Amino acid sequence: MNIDELATESVPEGGELPKVINKELMSNPDNFYKMAFEFQQIMMIYESAIKQIETKLDILNKENKVSGRRNPIETVKSRIKSPQSIASKLEKKKLPVTFDSMVNNLQDIAGVRVICPYISDIYSVRDMLLKQPDITLLEEKDYIKQPKDSGYRSLHVVIEIPVYLSESTHNVKVEIQLRTIAMDFWASLEHELRYKTNTKVPESVRRELFRVAETIAMTDREMEEIAIELQNLD
Repeated sequence: MNIDELATESVPEGGELPKVINKELMSNPDNFYKMAFEFQQIMMIYESAIKQIETKLDILNKENKVSGRRNPIETVKSRIKSPQSIASKLEKKKLPVTFDSMVNNLQDIAGVRVICPYISDIYSVRDMLLKQPDITLLEEKDYIKQPKDSGYRSLHVVIEIPVYLSESTHNVKVEIQLRTIAMDFWASLEHELRYKTNTKVPESVRRELFRVAETIAMTDREMEEIAIELQNLD
């Protein structure tokens, strides 16, 4: 997505400007307003990409419902990274804190999380999405087959999807995380412990978190085996 090619579309209300504003920019109101408008334009395009993914998932949901098949999607959540988070990530990567740098170097500004009942559903939903001709797979990280050291499990895919505006088209990166209900439960609590506390997590707690993650993974597998057994009884 080329920032210079952004079309003059309506701007969503409530857009927030990153706190990366130098003195020269602040001293010139015209530059400030231009920057604010440009940032809202970019966020609008990311929001549009998320809406497209959500619509695709909703259609898949309805298709399964009409055909009488079991639904592989439990819930869908989405988010746009905050300006502060965007700036912080660019600084951490030692990259320029600019709009072009943001668009070209960050793959998770737009995020969609798909919660599935069973592990096999994760790969089914992934395959259904990637079969669609307007979705291009850019990167995949399978933390289910190879969990993180913390015990974290999830399938991460970064895709690119076109957003069509009145006078231009923009290929937008979206990160999609696919998890089971149990994986999401663990990840949410682990995130709360790691990022909402001011103290360093003790090693004993890290080991306990890993043990719980292993228990949850085993429960996921056992529940799927039970579901398959019940389906075979029909």
